[in-house]
Amino acid sequence: MKIVLRADVAGIGKRGDIVDVADGHARNFLVPSGKAIAATAGVSGQAAAMRRSRDLRDARDREGAEAIAQKLVPLVITIPARAGREGRLFGSVTPSDVVDAVQQQAGVVIDRHKFLDHEPLKSLGTHEIGVRLHPEVEFRLTVDVVSD
Repeated sequence: MKIVLRADVAGIGKRGDIVDVADGHARNFLVPSGKAIAATAGVSGQAAAMRRSRDLRDARDREGAEAIAQKLVPLVITIPARAGREGRLFGSVTPSDVVDAVQQQAGVVIDRHKFLDHEPLKSLGTHEIGVRLHPEVEFRLTVDVVSD
């Protein structure tokens, strides 16, 4: 059955795409949940409008992510933590701690789920954390963990 997606659906397509799915999947899940409508001749124009708005929103999001990346790449985020003699931390520096430090030092709010490396930092020194703000915008954030 041909349908027009009204929302992004993982594994099927993005908003505005005209896709062919199993009749039962469309009839029992996609259409009743409002994620899709049956593809008819009149709906194809509406699908094109959805794709245009999706492309504009995606371009705007990419530009915003690139601006944030350009601001954060040259910075070194410093996070103080308690450490022992060998440089091992008593606790750890979690992604939430990094988010708070970035917000305080750079004035930029990043979702902690955008970090590619989710392991906590357990030693003093300079660490690089991968960040993906947009599927096309990925960069390394430099974090310096210092003894307080």
